[in-house]
Amino acid sequence: METVTCTEKCNQVMPAAEDALYIIAGKWKVRIIITLATGDKRFNELQRALPGISARVLSNELKDLELNGLVSRKVLDNGTILYVRNDYADSLRNVMHELVQWGIGHKEKIRNREI
Repeated sequence: METVTCTEKCNQVMPAAEDALYIIAGKWKVRIIITLATGDKRFNELQRALPGISARVLSNELKDLELNGLVSRKVLDNGTILYVRNDYADSLRNVMHELVQWGIGHKEKIRNREI
């Protein structure tokens, strides 16, 4: 059996893909990004918009998204904190669209047992 090794190009591409997936991985990050696309939200508004997420998990996910430059905390004059989707998150728009389209098609294939 012949062993196939990864090419130099493959070795360059894999870490980039892994990094991108790591940033949006998990049950909640994509949901948070999509929810914030509808407008800025307070913490409790986000939690209500994402049934099943605990305050601790939401807080941790928001911190991760902030660290990666996708979400910012905006403090209003009255002390209210809003979570805002950054312009950088918009760079994921096409990626998210393609993921959604692939997910819809994949679910259909699974239902029809085409795999």
